[in-house]
Amino acid sequence: MRILLLCSSFNGLTQRCWLELRRAGHDVAVELAVSERAMVEAAELAKPDLVICPFLKERVPEQLWRTHRTVIIHPGPPGDRGPSSLDWAILEAVPEWGVTALQAVEEMDAGPIWGYRTFAMPSGGSSGVPRKSALYNGPVADAAVELVAEVAVKAADASFSPEPLDYRSPEVRGRLRRAMRHGDREFSWEESTEEIVRRVRAADGAPGGRSQLCEVAVRVFDVYRGPELGGRPGEVAARREGAVLVNTGDGSVWVGHVRLEQEGAVKLPATLALGDRVASAPERPGYSEITYDRSDGVGVVSFDFYNGAMSTDQCRRLSSALRYAVAQDTKVLVVRGGEAFSNGIHLNVIEASRHPELEAWANINAINAVCREIVGCTGQLVVTSIGGNAGAGGVMMGLGADRVIIRDSVVLNPHYRTMGLFGSEYWTYVLPRRVGAEAARRLTRQALPVGAVEAVELGLADRMLGGSRLDFERRVLEYAERLAVDPGYDRLLAGRRQVREVDERRKPLDAFRAEELAEMSRDMFEDRREFRAARRAFVHKVRAEATPEHLVRLGELSGVSAPAGAGASHM
Repeated sequence: MRILLLCSSFNGLTQRCWLELRRAGHDVAVELAVSERAMVEAAELAKPDLVICPFLKERVPEQLWRTHRTVIIHPGPPGDRGPSSLDWAILEAVPEWGVTALQAVEEMDAGPIWGYRTFAMPSGGSSGVPRKSALYNGPVADAAVELVAEVAVKAADASFSPEPLDYRSPEVRGRLRRAMRHGDREFSWEESTEEIVRRVRAADGAPGGRSQLCEVAVRVFDVYRGPELGGRPGEVAARREGAVLVNTGDGSVWVGHVRLEQEGAVKLPATLALGDRVASAPERPGYSEITYDRSDGVGVVSFDFYNGAMSTDQCRRLSSALRYAVAQDTKVLVVRGGEAFSNGIHLNVIEASRHPELEAWANINAINAVCREIVGCTGQLVVTSIGGNAGAGGVMMGLGADRVIIRDSVVLNPHYRTMGLFGSEYWTYVLPRRVGAEAARRLTRQALPVGAVEAVELGLADRMLGGSRLDFERRVLEYAERLAVDPGYDRLLAGRRQVREVDERRKPLDAFRAEELAEMSRDMFEDRREFRAARRAFVHKVRAEATPEHLVRLGELSGVSAPAGAGASHM
């Protein structure tokens, strides 16, 4: 079928839906909902058999839903309505949640139901509360992708008719919930740790919990339960790796990120956002973005950076951890990311810097050092465990290993073009050696997402595994343990060393790095590809004025004409 994906942004969920529908053989075009006119024109030109809205904040124009079958993917169980579904689900600690596919009608979220999925709410790890972004990118996205595939099948069945929403049905357990207001997100540090963690995580990653910290109004993100200290609530008791430890009514919480409530402020690591206000706080263990664990044969460097962004400081700490791990007597090194594997350099920290170009330059050199440790390790076999989405330099970082193992729900974006950068992280070496020069050019120029199945087919990854993230990480570790005791291990390691020596003689890694940085210096300091504007738009969430050029080409790939006025946007 000809399917039009209508979305507020081409986010991870929308990308997964596009990939799933394309693999099923459908012609799929994408249009950003920048205006009612753009939505209507896109449908008129694409002439789709079906319009699907996997992530849409705007109301579907009546002219569109009356003339085209339009299905909304709503992040709530049947009967749930309103724009703050996940926020309320977390705040009210519901045990079960769901996703519903429903037809667009005049009243929002009240249309006939095409299908639904339910799931148990995840625990959220040691803090016991799921983070909204993790909930959305995890079980909600998984259920939504399944539903989108189901909707496409049902749309092709002339006998199918969606079920009208009926609150008398036992399957309809949701209800209309109002939009969350500022007051719903406010909290006092005198509240319990449990209440604070739940309120912040219900608003993470946007718009954040609202409170006062160090006598300034802030939005709070990225919180974890801390120890019971007994200090004055709201007082910053300690700091570590960019986070601050804040006393609560019955304990403490680690606050990883903060945004000051002032014009132009951006979300930053808490110590950076608060600056001199917390400079005298003592360092204290108990919070770490990077850990190292080992058995007899396998060492594991785990890192979990908020939203996958890696600042200069974080890269330097990760490089140090990798150097330590490489020096150990283990046989296999597993490099394991977190909820997001990595999205490369930290654009928020760069944008907030007094000298953004200098910070960008320091950041790219620091992440290059991380990649060099992975590519240059010849004393152990290296496995990268990609259990979360990755983009730009984060993808290239993972490709430096001997074995790349990817979770089946992961989306990779192996390109830099949409941010106005040539790219570094040794991509001109690691990408062509895995997929070939022609595919490398296509991936970086088209700037399109790659799903896990396609990643294995292309050679970006060696193996795909399913299961929850914890199940995935366990299976990767089991794989690494088997690799460490493989009878052919010595031969495999000798092969890695030989390949690296041959490649180094042919063209040293330093030469790849120098050539990439020469291009990056022009992008960062001369701004030849509008990196400055693209970065600013990304950081400040500037609304696109038109569907970006690389997304317009999705329609061209499917034989759909581009809407009038569509073209390059801020990205």
